[in-house]
Amino acid sequence: MPALARLQAEQGGKSRITMRVDNTVLAAFKARAALTGGSYQTLINEALRQFVAGQTLADVVRETIRHELRTG
Repeated sequence: MPALARLQAEQGGKSRITMRVDNTVLAAFKARAALTGGSYQTLINEALRQFVAGQTLADVVRETIRHELRTG
């Protein structure tokens, strides 16, 4: 099985991990995914990507408002 995980990581640019998160955090991501029709795992990955990039919640809100003003 480790060889399969390594192959998937090499081919897809992602790695399979096991981690523990608070139940409330997981519930929030699952609820948001249900509203948007997406995957909670994708939302968590995007949140982690934004954190690594140094993007704050204020940055996300600001970007969302700008986008809404342009399209709305």
